Amino acid sequence: VQLQAFGGGLVQAGGSLRLSCLASGRTVSRSTLGWFRQAPGKEREFVAAIIRSIRDGGSTYYADSVKGRFTISRDNAKNTVYLQMNNMKPEDTAVYYCALDGPNYSGSYYSSGEYDYWGQGTQVTVSS
Repeated sequence: VQLQAFGGGLVQAGGSLRLSCLASGRTVSRSTLGWFRQAPGKEREFVAAIIRSIRDGGSTYYADSVKGRFTISRDNAKNTVYLQMNNMKPEDTAVYYCALDGPNYSGSYYSSGEYDYWGQGTQVTVSS
């Protein structure tokens, strides 16, 4: 299983970016995928998750800090998960990682320990 994340870059506050995470070796519709981020000097934190379709109809969940601004979605035909980020803030600056659940996934989508596979990370910088 491999995840390839891309789409990061530099954007001004209030702007938008869309991150993509291409999965190979697993079908995204049958997986729970999450986006996490890590800012310099801080721990990795949960951003958003989309739940595997079989269990939960593809429900989405967000951290409070991004709710209403970020949207996670899935394109099953492309086996890709997206993170649309709007109205971005300087505090959104971080390396963003996509992650895919492992065989022992227990439903705690917000916990990095639930995910066995990680993309390489893509830098997002929001200037004020």
